[in-house]
Amino acid sequence: MTWQVSSTCPINPIHAALGRTGKILFFAGSGNDPTNVANSARGVALWDVNSGIFSTPTVPLDSNGNPIDVFCAAQSFRSNGQLFVAGGTLQYDPFKGIQDSFVFNFTTGQWSKVASMYRGRWYPTVLTLGNGRIFALSGLDINGNLDRNPEIFNSSTGWNIFTQQTSAFALYAHLVLLSSGRLFYTGAQLGSNNGVSPRILTLPSRFNQAIAEQSVGGLEFPDNGNQAASVLLPPAQDQKVMIIGGGGGTATNRVNIVNLNASTPTYTAAPYLNNPRMHHNAVLLPDRTVFVCNGSRAEEDVSQSTLPAEIYNPATNAWTLVETPTVNGRVYHSVAVLLPDGRVVTAGGNPNRSSYESRIEIYSPAYMSQTRPTISSAPATTNYNAIITIQTSQAANIKWVHLIRPMAPTHGLDTEQRLVDLPISSRTSSSLSVQITANRNIAPPGYYMVFIVDNNNVPSVAKWIQLT
Repeated sequence: MTWQVSSTCPINPIHAALGRTGKILFFAGSGNDPTNVANSARGVALWDVNSGIFSTPTVPLDSNGNPIDVFCAAQSFRSNGQLFVAGGTLQYDPFKGIQDSFVFNFTTGQWSKVASMYRGRWYPTVLTLGNGRIFALSGLDINGNLDRNPEIFNSSTGWNIFTQQTSAFALYAHLVLLSSGRLFYTGAQLGSNNGVSPRILTLPSRFNQAIAEQSVGGLEFPDNGNQAASVLLPPAQDQKVMIIGGGGGTATNRVNIVNLNASTPTYTAAPYLNNPRMHHNAVLLPDRTVFVCNGSRAEEDVSQSTLPAEIYNPATNAWTLVETPTVNGRVYHSVAVLLPDGRVVTAGGNPNRSSYESRIEIYSPAYMSQTRPTISSAPATTNYNAIITIQTSQAANIKWVHLIRPMAPTHGLDTEQRLVDLPISSRTSSSLSVQITANRNIAPPGYYMVFIVDNNNVPSVAKWIQLT
């Protein structure tokens, strides 16, 4: 278990996303620096993790030839592996949101502009639905007001907006797609929760109908969701969501879990973090544990950010302290991303405007130094409800096979991350036959990393597979 400084990022890495090429896209637009707006089209860096080389694709310009500022947009993946980005910054102080939306193609390294939203959105939430469409919620509009009319993007028809308002969902409200197709607001967000409790959203069949909201109770310290982390615990089929830390000016170590398969879902207390945190990140590791890093005991306070990482094991219901990073100060605007080899990239930290942490550090969990199973071959594509065959010489000793959707975090929010169990239906001495879920809401269409894990809970390096 080690931390190692790897590279220096040429931009403020406020947004991150792992593409199916294995490269990580960092983008920031103007990067929390109003003097840098004119250069915001260059606030993008595509990092080849293996070579350490950065390329600098630029975002499209507006109709007047001016750069479009993607600072504080939101993102999720389309079924074709492209990153979908919506919103950004129209104006600083007071902030106002833009209506633009984009896709980034990891294969070509190019941005493209797609249809604009009905509303401007700054600090919105974007989530990919089971049908591959994109849901956008909240954010500040072109006048700086909190928007309460969500929208859905369809690649063939563009955006449609819900005409009836929702509750006043907070900026960067954490949403999770449930197996039912409904959405769960975890209670984590950026800033105030606006008095909106955790709740389940049911999307209607028509855009002139109201989105139904069902409150979920039991959350401890419900007003401490500012810059908390939340994850759909592995495997996704269990439908358990964990909220971790958060705070006001001072962080909390509160951890709660809700079982959304229950007839009346209610948050209950889980073992707390060893250290209070806010501005942190939670990463699902391929051994089915939860890795928590970054953050501080107090809001944007670098002096209280020297914190060891922690790992939660659902099997033992306990947290374990692990190594302290070399780089401290990963507070506001820090990110963490799982790599296909099982390591975790951490970047960013921006407690003050025009000053950010540029060093990228990589954490290697304990399994990296152990003898690991290997996938000899796996299909490049698969369909729902299919049985696929994975070739491995360790087939007799494999405990789990699962998909992990690549991460796309910003501001502690990641609506993409999930681990989907692939039950083993049969095996030979050199192969595993596993079942792909039939439920598109359990595993939205797109690219995933497929891992095998042995009886010692040691994962392989992943292969990429597209679920269509």
